[in-house]
Amino acid sequence: MAIQDIYPTALRLLGRPVLVVGGGPVAARRAKGLLDAGAKVTVVAPVASAELRGLADAGLLAWEPREYRTSDLDGVWFVQTATGVAAVDTQVAADAEAQRLWCVNASDHEASAAWTPAVAVVDDIKIAINAGGDPRRAMALRDAVATALESGDLPLRRHRKPGTVTGTGTVALVGGGPGDTGLITVRGRRLLGQADVVVADRLGPRELLNELAPDVRIIEVGKTPGHHPVPQLEINRILVEEALAGNHVVRLKGGDPYVLGRGGEEAEFCRQHGVEVEVVSGVTSAISVPAAAGIPMTHRGLAKGFSVVTGHEELSEVPARPDHTVVLLMGVAQLRDSAAALAGAGLALDTPVGIVENGYLPEQRVTIGTLGTIADQAEAVGVANPAVIVIGDVVRVSPFAPQHFKTADYSTITPNRPRVATI
Repeated sequence: MAIQDIYPTALRLLGRPVLVVGGGPVAARRAKGLLDAGAKVTVVAPVASAELRGLADAGLLAWEPREYRTSDLDGVWFVQTATGVAAVDTQVAADAEAQRLWCVNASDHEASAAWTPAVAVVDDIKIAINAGGDPRRAMALRDAVATALESGDLPLRRHRKPGTVTGTGTVALVGGGPGDTGLITVRGRRLLGQADVVVADRLGPRELLNELAPDVRIIEVGKTPGHHPVPQLEINRILVEEALAGNHVVRLKGGDPYVLGRGGEEAEFCRQHGVEVEVVSGVTSAISVPAAAGIPMTHRGLAKGFSVVTGHEELSEVPARPDHTVVLLMGVAQLRDSAAALAGAGLALDTPVGIVENGYLPEQRVTIGTLGTIADQAEAVGVANPAVIVIGDVVRVSPFAPQHFKTADYSTITPNRPRVATI
């Protein structure tokens, strides 16, 4: 039998009687697969494995503890023989052929009228692979295809709506991370590949939008500091409107949707309007972007905690100590006011400060100074958003901190090196 002789198809066996001849591990695997397809399974074998006996005891299949008879084929739709005895399997296959029944012969794939493919299920997709009668090759290929589907490298998006759709789609709030396409989660990438509509921010993994199918609609709602061309209420309305039209909607956000990303408001609005919503956490820029410059949030002997804020107004509520890391998001415009607020709260002017622009991107730049100098330094070099500002002793750990910031305890630490540094 050559691979060209095969006509791939899928059998709908729900409620239909099928026969499995054999009681060993292969027969057990095939019986379970047939049960998963909804078939009414009868197993004929003098001795059955513990797994098959357990299925029979649970009432999931019928076991006839005896030798095979030709009459066992009466009324069945499909046959699997896997006795491990070639003569018995050949007889079952010949009897099935005489009655024009499809039979899988586990003893002789070349002579078998049907083959059982290697199968994997991803969402509502069932992958079945035949590989010229080589089951290990088929399993390896199946696993590779399943992994690619699960990771979003292959498209899972529907092109034909199922007949049971009631008109309501779904919304997924996906945190895309700080911008590098490799930092979105596997779940986020997978949902993006299934999307009919993507409501996209200015930040996040924008390059992934170029990989979407041409008929996927992209709705731009990006904001910049002080400029919100699409108000949040309008974004909420778009998400619900598109989902109620039956679309799978992905709200692709930079960082994490629940870390100063207004994801909570969007999720609440969707649920209030009867729309199913899923939240996929992302790599928040508050932690990941400083890490790209070798700056941790906590470090033994330097800091045990940290706070993330968006403006100088909130700084009065955070500890003004160098051993408590303060992270400012969207804080470039208010940097001078923020530094003054922290200094006024008692934080020393020589406290280290690091600014990381365009984290993980080719144009990444790091500026390091102190609470007393950082505003002038930022203006001098033209620091601009997107940028993350880190205030506290943890900045000393960065390999781009001035040598006088360091102590012997920290000078040997070499985290990932950013591409550009300005000190």
